[in-house]
Amino acid sequence: QVQLVESGGGLVQAGGSLRLSCAASGRTFSSLAMGWFRQAPGKERRFVVAISNGGISTSYADSVRDRFTISKDSAKNTVYLQMNSLKPEDTAVYYCAATQRPGSFTEGYDYNFWGQGTQVTVSS
Repeated sequence: QVQLVESGGGLVQAGGSLRLSCAASGRTFSSLAMGWFRQAPGKERRFVVAISNGGISTSYADSVRDRFTISKDSAKNTVYLQMNSLKPEDTAVYYCAATQRPGSFTEGYDYNFWGQGTQVTVSS
């Protein structure tokens, strides 16, 4: 089993920044491919960004490319999502996900471990 705990969400004005954290435990962190997904009220969960097990390969949704950055800190067993130039449409619950499969994955069904989510609200 892998336990994931997200933190760092909150309320921010448009144009501002937030950094989300996802602390992982239960498996060797370097063995985990990880991703962030988000779900806005009344909408389905959508892919945001993913990083491969070794942290070399990343994938970004078009809507966040050039604004969001994912990174892995193996010393802290934590993956970060740096979000800059936030927009009201970025408002959602953000979920961290993990899998032990090798690679970088953009579909929710590729992940078998999920965090509880953290709310991000961007005001206009």
